[in-house]
Amino acid sequence: MTHNLFKSSSLVDAETRRGVMGQSGAVVWFTGLSGSGKSTLAKALEKALIDRRHPAFLLDGDNLRHGLCRDLGFGASDRAENVRRAAAVAALMADAGLLCVTAFISPQRAARETARDLIGRDRFVEVYVSTPIEICEQRDCKGLYKRARAGEVRDFTGISAPYEPPEKPDLAIDTSQVSTALALEQLIDALQRRGFWTPAT
Repeated sequence: MTHNLFKSSSLVDAETRRGVMGQSGAVVWFTGLSGSGKSTLAKALEKALIDRRHPAFLLDGDNLRHGLCRDLGFGASDRAENVRRAAAVAALMADAGLLCVTAFISPQRAARETARDLIGRDRFVEVYVSTPIEICEQRDCKGLYKRARAGEVRDFTGISAPYEPPEKPDLAIDTSQVSTALALEQLIDALQRRGFWTPAT
């Protein structure tokens, strides 16, 4: 029962962690359709941050589905729970001072808002990978669109299940129009402008 549980506080505050890490913890939340380019951008951003000596870690949706979330399906309630669990992990990483990069379809607007509230609005950066479904389906890098069209995959976002685009994302990137290199520039600039680290002088 939750009324028998008590939150434990750390002896290390956020400002001390910032001094050690050289940055404030934050979460970059990539959302978009399968095949939109979320994972490609998330992996590239993680590496770019590490190359700039900013401690970062990537939480990938498929990877969590193999472990923490492997008991969940793809119906609406399970998708919401998947996002809640992912957000809880990402929040802990941000508490530790990391720049946590996530890649989740996270199709439900309400679930993403729950993630934003759980993580903290001042350290949540929503990136909508807005690549059109026609392009995503042409790519079909995992063969899932073909299987979904054949009725072999149930509750597939964009085909047999809805995707609710962000209304006011912090950044929108269409990977059919923008190169990975240019997208990285936009992402790094957005994070720097939010003040998650102090620019080198």
